[in-house]
Amino acid sequence: MTDTPVDEPEYPSPSISDCRRLQGPNRYGPTPGAVVTVLVVDAEARCAVDHWPYAARRLTQALGWERIEFVARHSIRDATCYLSAPMDGLMTATAVAEMAWVESEAYVNQREVPDAAPTLAAQYAEECVRHPHVRELAAGAHTRGLAFSIDDEAVSVGSGRGVLTWAHGEAPSSSSVAWAAVSDIPLIMVTGSNGKTTTTRLVAAMWRAAGATTGWSCSDGVFVESDLEKRTLGIGDYTGPGGARLVMRDADVQVGVLETARGGMLRRGLGTTTATVAVITNISADHFGEYGVHTLEDLAEVKAIVTRALGPEARLVLNADDPTVVALGARLAAGHALPIAWFSMNADTALVAEGIDAHGDGAVLHDGHLMLCREGVWGDVGRVSEMPVTADGAARHNVENALAAALTASCSGVSLSAVQVALRRFGSAWHDNAGRLERYAFGGITVFVDYAHNPEGIRALCATAASVPGTRRGLVLGNAGDRDNDQLRALAQAAWSVAPFDRVIVKEMVSLLRGRPEGELPALLVDELRRCGAPADRVSIAPSEFEAVCEMLSWAQKGDVLVLPTHAERGRVSSYLDQLRVGGWRAGDALPAAPVFA
Repeated sequence: MTDTPVDEPEYPSPSISDCRRLQGPNRYGPTPGAVVTVLVVDAEARCAVDHWPYAARRLTQALGWERIEFVARHSIRDATCYLSAPMDGLMTATAVAEMAWVESEAYVNQREVPDAAPTLAAQYAEECVRHPHVRELAAGAHTRGLAFSIDDEAVSVGSGRGVLTWAHGEAPSSSSVAWAAVSDIPLIMVTGSNGKTTTTRLVAAMWRAAGATTGWSCSDGVFVESDLEKRTLGIGDYTGPGGARLVMRDADVQVGVLETARGGMLRRGLGTTTATVAVITNISADHFGEYGVHTLEDLAEVKAIVTRALGPEARLVLNADDPTVVALGARLAAGHALPIAWFSMNADTALVAEGIDAHGDGAVLHDGHLMLCREGVWGDVGRVSEMPVTADGAARHNVENALAAALTASCSGVSLSAVQVALRRFGSAWHDNAGRLERYAFGGITVFVDYAHNPEGIRALCATAASVPGTRRGLVLGNAGDRDNDQLRALAQAAWSVAPFDRVIVKEMVSLLRGRPEGELPALLVDELRRCGAPADRVSIAPSEFEAVCEMLSWAQKGDVLVLPTHAERGRVSSYLDQLRVGGWRAGDALPAAPVFA
């Protein structure tokens, strides 16, 4: 009889749920480090959290680390403990965080544990050998105000056409670097709950209209584009620091636009230490319960991580119509003198005027026109109903995104004329903003495809679709399983609050269950739709996103409007809709077979 091997535990204490390196500015401070997340189930655990900084300090002093910061935060069901660390000791820092927790638990429970300092010292010595000169390169870049980035493969100073990058083990000493050849390009960071990808694409289009070779990272991939060519550096979700580094390390890039999502900032920190402009589009309830984020204020704090990369001459662009963003702006303004430029859908918003008085920048919607103020001078960007991205002005959320993008681009150096050119063109071709408010009109029906993934996104999408005349209206609804039940119910509430639908098909997405059992999420959404007043005969469940779309298309009749948020199978859905449009399919006809989609 063979004994079954027992897997080694991932962490040295069962109460540790996560430990990770933060390779750039992060929620806890402007410098890299490590953070350990621990479960807090009783008073003893809370006492251990309070003792953790003292244990961590003892271990870092044994390593000879100086000026290290320690943060221990209690949350609802867990706690996070962070320590800053030198650039050449980030892996060791995770071990320090873990062993400090082991010592803290032992201290509270009056137990003895072996001293971890000698083992940690040996680990740090090995890490320094693998990453020579990293610490002094980081210091050299910081002294010169240049971007610095590090990952598991390489280390960089500068960005874009001014970047130098070395593989680990090959980095030179700081004194050997030709610092005169190192420089930074304009870097723009885009974050928020909704509109990040559209705003990123718009800002990139504005810089291209200004003649710059632009690199941008977003939830669809990483791209470098000029008037002559477009290169794809990666396909998939690149809203974390990995996407930022791909843009920054491409020597052809003259301007970088970086979509910067919550998850990447929390897991690894920012991908850059410097930025020219950062924009927060809006903040709405989403992803609560992850990484110690339980409230809108917590989420606002996470979005504000982007400010840690902004220097004194940079700009922070904020939404004056979002109460949570306004409150965040007040807290940030009280903390330091970072110039804030505001945008608003209301021409009379006081915050916009205050920002213009302070530094000359702002943007508003006035009498149907997007008005942009740069250095105290107002310019008319154009009538929003004539900007394709706004769907004739009906997509109010994209009017807001256009305001955010125009002000962000202007603050980073784009001329008014280039902003005008970009907004006259962007959205006229479907690939300009793939997966974001794609509007199809074929076969006698109108179809909206969008990534809308939270209550505010769904509400905005449904409101845009409601502005289009239609005989009947259909909705496909679903979400990933990592939202809590309240957020999922809010999704259904938001959709039904705009207008009752004649048909709702709730989709199961097996690839996005995120730990939930199959069937649980659709059942919850159906239950909430019924609570909102949806008749039972109007609501059904489909086993996949694509099957939900096909079922909705089979139901459609001439004059109908279909709302299809897509998440798991967007490429397949878009390809099939193109097939129907090109093939002359009409509502009421049998659906043709879909091609195999890789």
